[in-house]
Amino acid sequence: MNCPLCGKTHEVEERKRFTTMTLKDEEVTYEERFYFCANSDEDENEFETGAMTNENLLNARNAYRIKHGLLTSDEIVSIRESYGLSQVDLARLLGWGEATISRYESKAIQDEAYDTMLRLVKDNPLQALEFLKKNADKFSNIKRREIHTRIIEKLDAYGKEYLTRRALEGEYANFEEPSDSNGFRTLDINKIEAIISYLAERISNLYKVKLMKMLWYSDVLSFIKNGSAMTGMVYRHEAMGALPIGHYSLMNLEKLNVQEEVNDNYGSMLHIYPSKNMDYSILSDDEKIILDKVVAKFKYYKAKEIIAYMHEEKAYTETASGEIIPFSLAKEIRIF
Repeated sequence: MNCPLCGKTHEVEERKRFTTMTLKDEEVTYEERFYFCANSDEDENEFETGAMTNENLLNARNAYRIKHGLLTSDEIVSIRESYGLSQVDLARLLGWGEATISRYESKAIQDEAYDTMLRLVKDNPLQALEFLKKNADKFSNIKRREIHTRIIEKLDAYGKEYLTRRALEGEYANFEEPSDSNGFRTLDINKIEAIISYLAERISNLYKVKLMKMLWYSDVLSFIKNGSAMTGMVYRHEAMGALPIGHYSLMNLEKLNVQEEVNDNYGSMLHIYPSKNMDYSILSDDEKIILDKVVAKFKYYKAKEIIAYMHEEKAYTETASGEIIPFSLAKEIRIF
């Protein structure tokens, strides 16, 4: 690389670190990338490319979004792509200015009202159909029919997934606000599905009991590192350790690959396999690092071993059976 600091062509080291920035009068912590030049003076040995600067700013904005329970830029992209829409088409569908979605995917942070509208479309194709009817005059007849067809296709595929999601969401009706119970993160089913499949790709013998504990540790490590959990799930103190509310509905989610199998004692067990065509872009690099850490720790643990390990955690010993395990207690988990 042609180094702009020392003026020589040589290999420069790419580094990452967590740093802070003030956004909207608040300090946020985010991961930034930069280059290090070993030939330059100590005070001037770091630089960023234009692409790095844009990526770092986006990471900072997404950290702010996560802190305030807003959709990240990647999640907005995922919503748009799930309908096969361009940035302009989605903006028109919602009745917004044509550049609005482009700004939210790259620069600006949406306010709560706009975030709510995006979530309505994300969670319910019927709502997207209503928006299309309302804003039909913003499209040509050909384009309107094309978008209508895409929404209907998504609605057809949505069927069972829609019902199972609604069942799980119904169990979280009392936890719709960020709190100590959900790790200051509202329920994110798309992320839950991606996390479970990600873990199943790395652990061939992943069964429900072991998975439930690994989900808790993943959320706890995220809470310790970033101040918020990954999934928004709420965990109760149960005999087998931490168990998320709605765990039966969770295993019925359509995008998960869960197979009921019979063990040697003729008992029924739920075996979780990786899901085909799962979109992992919803997981940040930082979240994948946390998940990999949990996998490295518990990959070879049997169900009884991970239960026994979890029983020693302060978050478990200081709560009673059936009680919600607050994330504030989980800050003191044993070192991995």
